[in-house]
Amino acid sequence: MEEHTVKRFDRELSELNSLVLRMGGLVQDQIATAMEALGEGDPEAARNLITRDHVVNFMDVEADKRSVNLLALRQPMGRDLRMIMSLGKTVSDLERIGDEAKRIARMTIHMYESAGSQPGSGLLRDTRSMSRLAADMLRDALDALARLDVDLAIEVAKGDSELDSEFRSALRRLATYIMEDSRNVGHAIDATFILRSLERIGDHAKNIAEYVIFLVKGKDVRHISPESLSKGILEEA
Repeated sequence: MEEHTVKRFDRELSELNSLVLRMGGLVQDQIATAMEALGEGDPEAARNLITRDHVVNFMDVEADKRSVNLLALRQPMGRDLRMIMSLGKTVSDLERIGDEAKRIARMTIHMYESAGSQPGSGLLRDTRSMSRLAADMLRDALDALARLDVDLAIEVAKGDSELDSEFRSALRRLATYIMEDSRNVGHAIDATFILRSLERIGDHAKNIAEYVIFLVKGKDVRHISPESLSKGILEEA
């Protein structure tokens, strides 16, 4: 009976892990779709993305329910407990990333359907570079979770500073556009919201990477600077 219970717990934990990774894949697709709609000036594609957001929300609720059941019925300890906690936190961040993708879609609709001129390519230049950085961070964070790769998780956490730097530079360039032509103000505001969403996606990816480190090493590194993460943390079991 005890062996049966252990096998059932392992199966349920594996199913939760698979659900979280599938949710991550869906959220990655949402980001790509949102940025494609923005780049092509396609409000209809942006609307379709918004209508599909309920799928992510459903997976969020389902993962929470499974996490609670595992905690309440199995009373795990040690690494198993850390796994459930890390997956639960990851789900919350993935749901918020989905919300940011939806926000980008809404800004796209507003940008291309509001009265006046269409946004110039210069206004959106930084959204492309930032979206690549944010998408790479999320991909690597999910890969680190799937393979329990602490080295990769640390690299993701360190990469957040690059995205933050790009965000600050992009804001300065947007300010220049506004000063050169005040007619750019409306589109610049929309672009600012999009850039902010991309920066937040990077923040959530960094959070997921930190959960991986907690899961594997049992160390909470949320308030440790990325530069300090590799100084001894890998040597500690």
